[in-house]
Amino acid sequence: MAEKEQVRPLASASPNNRFRSEEDDNLSIQLKLRRRKSYAKCCGCAAAIIVIIAVAMLILAFTVFHVRGPIVRMNSVTVDPLQIGNGTIRTGSNLTLVADVSVKNPNAASFRFGNTTTAVYYGGAAVGEGMNPAGLARARRTMRMNLTVEIVRARLMAAPGLMAEVGSGSLTMDSYTKIEGRVKILNIVKKSVEVKLNCTLTYNFTSKGIERQKCIRHVSL
Repeated sequence: MAEKEQVRPLASASPNNRFRSEEDDNLSIQLKLRRRKSYAKCCGCAAAIIVIIAVAMLILAFTVFHVRGPIVRMNSVTVDPLQIGNGTIRTGSNLTLVADVSVKNPNAASFRFGNTTTAVYYGGAAVGEGMNPAGLARARRTMRMNLTVEIVRARLMAAPGLMAEVGSGSLTMDSYTKIEGRVKILNIVKKSVEVKLNCTLTYNFTSKGIERQKCIRHVSL
């Protein structure tokens, strides 16, 4: 009788192999977790940088890069020499109006402007005009300049109601000044600026000065 073949049981998995497989699985899970954490950190850093840049740009937009209109003031006005006799203006006298004007630049960059035009009106009619050279108001500084206007005597004398007002000892005139320029910040922001100054002036013949003055400023950006 032939011997029966012996059936050998399948060899069980080695404990070392099982432990090694578990270690590989754990290592794979840890690597995935690290990658996720690194990705989350990168996304967080990128988001933080974007927020910081946005906040910085917003601050710059409302501070350094924000262009504001210059503040123009008429400090004083003289009319030299304006002479009267017997209640009338002496026709032989030259009439020159000189206005002391200050330009305050509140911006972080210089304000460069072209030729300044000033006109003087009496009774709604133009009686004088002057043009002054270009200038530069430095950043956050105030510059002063004299605006000179030659008043045409013939136009002034032809204005209705002039003699009656001169007889009262005063003379009220209107002036209009326009300043056009540009503010340029770091060659990034370039803004054209136009300043218009309308003033009503009352000249007193006794004190030889301006006794009343009212100005309205209009700025276009």
